Amino acid sequence: MITLLQRVSEARVEVADEVVAEISQGILVLIGVQSEDDEAKAHQSIDRLLNYRVFSDLEGKMNLSLIDISGGLLLVPQFTLAANTKKGRRPSFTSAASPQQGQQIFDTMLDYARARYHRVESGVFAADMKVHLINDGPVTFILD
Repeated sequence: MITLLQRVSEARVEVADEVVAEISQGILVLIGVQSEDDEAKAHQSIDRLLNYRVFSDLEGKMNLSLIDISGGLLLVPQFTLAANTKKGRRPSFTSAASPQQGQQIFDTMLDYARARYHRVESGVFAADMKVHLINDGPVTFILD
């Protein structure tokens, strides 16, 4: 599983010109599910995201987590993160999960996040989404 975490001051997802998810301060997470991913990895990833310290404390150090600041969590499925781009001029998706597995793992992540945290929004699996964000910092991390 590859997750790209971005600290945001605001973010939203639109599908067919309709806003389907929106957060203010928090983290936007793009999620690429790979074929070897399972429920345990999904749970571990959510636990890590909720507790990953990317927000500044009073001294300006990244010591606070999403839970600490009570920020929003916006999860967005992004199949292309699982691409292999090491050679050639076209990405390969051989390591990506099948659409069924990808949806199952994403739904598992979403359900687990909502059971553990009160401010969770999400994009729509397999939809053509427009993702708008204001990256705060910018602060971006790839977690895999």
